[in-house]
Amino acid sequence: MGENLARQILKEHLVDGELKPGEPIGLRIDQTLLQDATGTMACMQYEQLGVPRVQVDRAVQYVDHNVIQLDNKNPDDHRMLQAMARKFGIDYSRPGNGICHYVHIERYAKPGGILVGADSHTTTSGALGMIAIGAGGLDVAVAMAGYPYEISCPEVVEVHLDGELSRPWVQAKDIILELLRQLSASGGKNKIFEFTGPGTANLSVPERGTIANMIAELGATSAVFPPDDQTREWLKIQQREDDFEDIGPDDDAEYDDRVAIDLGELGPLIAKPRNPDNVVPIEEVAGTDIAQVCMGSSVNSGYYDLALPGAILADRDGQVVHHSIQATATPGSRQILAAIAASGVYRQLVEGGVRMLEPVCGPCVGMGQAPPSGANSLRTMNRNFPGRSGSEDDCVYLCSPAVAAVSLIEGKIADPREYGDPPEMLEPAELKPYVDDLHIFKPAGEDEAEKIEIPRGPNIKTPPEHQPLPDELEAKVATVQPDDISTGDLAPDGAEVMAYRSNIPAIAEFTFRHRDPEFRKRLKEWGSGFIVGGDNYGQGSSREHAALAPLQLGVKAVFAKSFARIHRRNLVAQGILALQFKSDEDYDNAEVGQCWKLPNVRQELEDGAEDITVVVDDDREFKVTHDFAPKEREILVEGGLLHWLQEHGKQAA
Repeated sequence: MGENLARQILKEHLVDGELKPGEPIGLRIDQTLLQDATGTMACMQYEQLGVPRVQVDRAVQYVDHNVIQLDNKNPDDHRMLQAMARKFGIDYSRPGNGICHYVHIERYAKPGGILVGADSHTTTSGALGMIAIGAGGLDVAVAMAGYPYEISCPEVVEVHLDGELSRPWVQAKDIILELLRQLSASGGKNKIFEFTGPGTANLSVPERGTIANMIAELGATSAVFPPDDQTREWLKIQQREDDFEDIGPDDDAEYDDRVAIDLGELGPLIAKPRNPDNVVPIEEVAGTDIAQVCMGSSVNSGYYDLALPGAILADRDGQVVHHSIQATATPGSRQILAAIAASGVYRQLVEGGVRMLEPVCGPCVGMGQAPPSGANSLRTMNRNFPGRSGSEDDCVYLCSPAVAAVSLIEGKIADPREYGDPPEMLEPAELKPYVDDLHIFKPAGEDEAEKIEIPRGPNIKTPPEHQPLPDELEAKVATVQPDDISTGDLAPDGAEVMAYRSNIPAIAEFTFRHRDPEFRKRLKEWGSGFIVGGDNYGQGSSREHAALAPLQLGVKAVFAKSFARIHRRNLVAQGILALQFKSDEDYDNAEVGQCWKLPNVRQELEDGAEDITVVVDDDREFKVTHDFAPKEREILVEGGLLHWLQEHGKQAA
């Protein structure tokens, strides 16, 4: 029986457990990725582990999310992160150097390695044949300290691509939108998607990056594209051809499941509000009025993603962005910014009326360019969860650069196939002069590092303490939520809230701000509480603030029909029980204010019981279940991963 590439990489890095889907495994990690919105908590938690220098081959801290400097908060965070990077042995990519995911595939991602990053879209580096996994900040901090990364062994799904894209009107974005249409936002849970077939070979590395990035919207663990000539050429342009590894699936490789897509049959697709899996053919929404078009960010921010809109704007004399549209473009990196400037694409976009933004996350994560109230926004980005754009009643559509390019001219969502033949795009100048790491600062040497003191501004607070689990838990149900609650509902996006990413007591005040404004008031009155949710609870971002903020408010457990992978682990790592309903009826009967008691919870966890007893209002009883690995039960009993490591860390290292 032949092995697929994902399993080969997992086997090479396996340090604990068995490669059997669903079984807990521990993996040796080669690289870690942090960005500024998640990095402050991750670095402070790393500091608490007491390991003086990172233990992975490469650790990188990017500053690309919280870059708006309205006051001292974000600059103070960046100053602290730069000092921590110098002290602990982490590369530091300064603001403006680029978006973490794009810069990482340019400068660091390596075939055959494993990357763990405190950002759900870390999966982007799968474009170069890595297994790249998004995780919570604490899990990344633990990996940086040299401990194995722990995860449920994923299934490996083959995605076989036949045919070719009818470029440029059908693009790589349409491939991942088709997967979302077929499988849904939770259809990739605990799965790695491995791309094969003739259609795969014709995709460039940036196109693969678009697909690998948005594999996170399926709730997937990772995506991997076997290295090939496209990979080798990309690494050659990046002047790191030595990083290429000639690896791939065996000829008779076996997979746990298979999906096939005929690229020749694929048309332009679009995700309607307010979830990335709400996908329909473009013709179903063509003609819809829009007020905004935003292009770029960590997907669709490569050279040709911006060159196509530039060429369309320059194709006819006097053609400009429609008078009713505000249009923006975000290059993925400083390297891309330099390339579009040298080739003339930048000028085409500016002369056409597009506002050019610096290479940071920007509109994608609600950092500026919020849409008007009651208006539609068209974006080439990766998520359209409610409120993510910065406007509470936002209606965001997700599309390819081709759809965005014709729509910003028409003033409404348009089918690019009706535009006619695509115009000639300007080709990039030689990339070599722009391939440098001048703005990625290396850490200090160990002797100098010992003397570095970490500056901390007044908004920076240490993470909450972990407390061991008591014999029983009792609290009132503080909120009952529907399916597909995102981590953005728990810890909202946008410039106002994200400035408090280093201050858990402050960011906790925004928990469920849009979904349940009375939630925080109840917890303050009661002192503790439980959360009840539906299916796919905690989808989206890896931000552990969605667990830290409820912990700060006194949440002891979350009960849901099912959990998104990263958020479930973040709850466990922070000592919050993630429990699953055995019956939908028990979810349906949950009401705010009910008193739920878990009378034997500590003993049940210590005994390895599959079910946990819940008593409602001292009147009726039901059972919930869980999928905790044996070590996760220990972590919960200790009150969280940090506390567990402080008690058992030497044996675990």
